[in-house]
Amino acid sequence: MAVLADSDTRWKWGALTARRIAPESSVTGYVLRGRATPTERQLAETGTDLDTPVEITAVDFLAELARRRTPEAPPYDVLVLACVGNTVQAMLHGLARTWHGTVRRTAVVTGYVGVVYENLTSGLLARHGADLILANSPHDARRFRDLFRGVRADGGAVTECALPFLGGAPYDPDAVARGERPYRVVFAVQPSVPSSRKDRAYLLDRAMDHARRHPGREVVLKLRSKPGEHTTHLEELPYQRLAERARGEQPPNFQLAYGNMGEVLDGTDLLVTVSSTAALESLHRAIPTAILTDLGIREQLGNHYFVGSGCFASWDELDGGAVPVPDRDWLADQGLRVPTEHAFATARGRLAGLLEQAAEDAGLAPLDPYYTVRTAPGYLPGALARHGLDAKGEPQGGPQATAQTTGMRAASRRLLRKTARGAYRAGAQRVAPMIRRWGQL
Repeated sequence: MAVLADSDTRWKWGALTARRIAPESSVTGYVLRGRATPTERQLAETGTDLDTPVEITAVDFLAELARRRTPEAPPYDVLVLACVGNTVQAMLHGLARTWHGTVRRTAVVTGYVGVVYENLTSGLLARHGADLILANSPHDARRFRDLFRGVRADGGAVTECALPFLGGAPYDPDAVARGERPYRVVFAVQPSVPSSRKDRAYLLDRAMDHARRHPGREVVLKLRSKPGEHTTHLEELPYQRLAERARGEQPPNFQLAYGNMGEVLDGTDLLVTVSSTAALESLHRAIPTAILTDLGIREQLGNHYFVGSGCFASWDELDGGAVPVPDRDWLADQGLRVPTEHAFATARGRLAGLLEQAAEDAGLAPLDPYYTVRTAPGYLPGALARHGLDAKGEPQGGPQATAQTTGMRAASRRLLRKTARGAYRAGAQRVAPMIRRWGQL
């Protein structure tokens, strides 16, 4: 089995999904080279316990799969595409071209890394054509099927399961009373929500103020990435920089933390966030969870997804001792509090059926994405070109474009890519925000 990802969070989702749907399979990982290519530190914190994935381009990945047609290099049985929608779209077309005329092709699985609160239509139609499209809850499965039905697309690939990283020990509310640890509040921040300096500084100030009001509590600012690292979303103004400037104001019971979210939740008594997927992990383990309303309940923030959850609260209410109580029906519709083994039973069964079909003489039907050059001639060529493919799904420039360079030329290209990536990150995180501030003067 192979997993292709394009960020640290999607690598975590893809690798753990592979473990859930095919527990006995060995997993080979690949990460796409690009803006969000994860560092070794980010990969280690995902907690997948797999070998470091190979960094590769989309074109070279397709070439690698094309070469795997011999007993010495057999094709993968399953490929998990853990990428953003447009990348999945490009890979589906590239794979369809790569496997054209091949009887026994690989089964393709895709899905979403967390809460689907934006771009549902564009993201889902970009994933159409995969053999399995995993929905993380009954709620998502209904939405996916309804959308496909609304555009007269086949929704048979939609398969209900759960987020693969749900799990961990259930919350122990008596641990603090037994003196095992202090009461711990964890504020799980997000790279892009909220986006403005004013709002991010406000949330940081309120977290520190909560620590001052409750000196017997530990208040932890859970960070996603270090400055210069990228994740699924671009972080132009890291909380670390704001915290450095407010270092003299930080109370002694306030701290910053990195690490695997599951390990952080092991000692958490209250999870606070704007709209992070960490809230689902927390709720699954019955940890009290608060979705902040300080900046409003707005689609722009993504916290509108939690309408009906019973988890909304402001920092003022939390300062006063409020503890949100989640709605049981909402939890059930989100697939939470369900044993993970049960949640993935359907996906494992459907995958087993696909593999049986792939082994038959006729094999699996060719991949058939929703968008084609006939139905979307103004969109599809551009979407494919961003990944080095032409409108037919072939590498731009022909087969020679897939050739691997070696020796000094390869080393030079790696150095150039590293330098360019550093320049991009500096521009995105330092220069662009400065230009925007100048524009507001």
